[in-house]
Amino acid sequence: MRRAALIFLALTLTGCGALIEREEPAPAPRAKSEPAPERRPGAFYKDDGPGLNPPADLASIPDAVPRPEPPHRFANRPYQALGREYVPLASAAGFRERGLASWYGRRYHGQKTASGEVYDMYAMTAAHPVLPIPSYVRVTNPANGASVVVRVNDRGPFLGDRIIDLSYVAAWKLGFVEQGTALVEVEAIAPGEPALAAASPPGTAAGTAAGTAPEPGGVFLQLGAFSARESAEAFRARLALDLGWLTEAARILAAGGLYRLQLGPYGSREHARAIAARIESELKIRPVFVSR
Repeated sequence: MRRAALIFLALTLTGCGALIEREEPAPAPRAKSEPAPERRPGAFYKDDGPGLNPPADLASIPDAVPRPEPPHRFANRPYQALGREYVPLASAAGFRERGLASWYGRRYHGQKTASGEVYDMYAMTAAHPVLPIPSYVRVTNPANGASVVVRVNDRGPFLGDRIIDLSYVAAWKLGFVEQGTALVEVEAIAPGEPALAAASPPGTAAGTAAGTAPEPGGVFLQLGAFSARESAEAFRARLALDLGWLTEAARILAAGGLYRLQLGPYGSREHARAIAARIESELKIRPVFVSR
């Protein structure tokens, strides 16, 4: 999968900029009666996965807060992984990309990252092949509008077509822990940029059909964030067909380069929760709650 399996010490000692892949120890033989390790393509493999005793309220774990930090002395050198060479960026300014995100969990919990820091699956962090270490990015899941801000302190992923590896809690907040991967939008954030804009699940706000901000007050349900208005309009049309029982009009807010689709306002969170449950049941998407 990447990362702590790449020996950081080799980089610091040789100065050659090569990260060396470490072989994983062979698994102990199993008794015939022991079930084979669970393998869930795209989610987790063998002993990876959610922790056995997660914090009581994962939703309360705050996003990373961008702050000025010097580049890591060693983790930004060119390196090799799985036969491929990577050259980290000198700056994350203006960086944006769209692609598949994955996550890593208990198998790497407590191991060292490329920065030398200890990986915490309940911290808002991420691994990226070339973004500077450390740097901060906003990761958005357009399928449900959820958005998080994470601190890049590790390298990876190196397998498949994934572009970023998120901590377990970051993936949980983005709503794709079960499926293991999700199409996301990644955007670099510089220290001093508005934290609210970064943390509000882009798919978190919605506006009027004309694209203006919604009135303050009440609870809103965000159903998605799209890079093209045409996509947002198409999804709104789908809602009108598939959810004919909806009494609230879906509204679109254009902000930050995204078009966000939202329902509401609802007078109470209980009312919004009932609507969200029905939408999730029928469309298999998880709306994001937004209070204003």
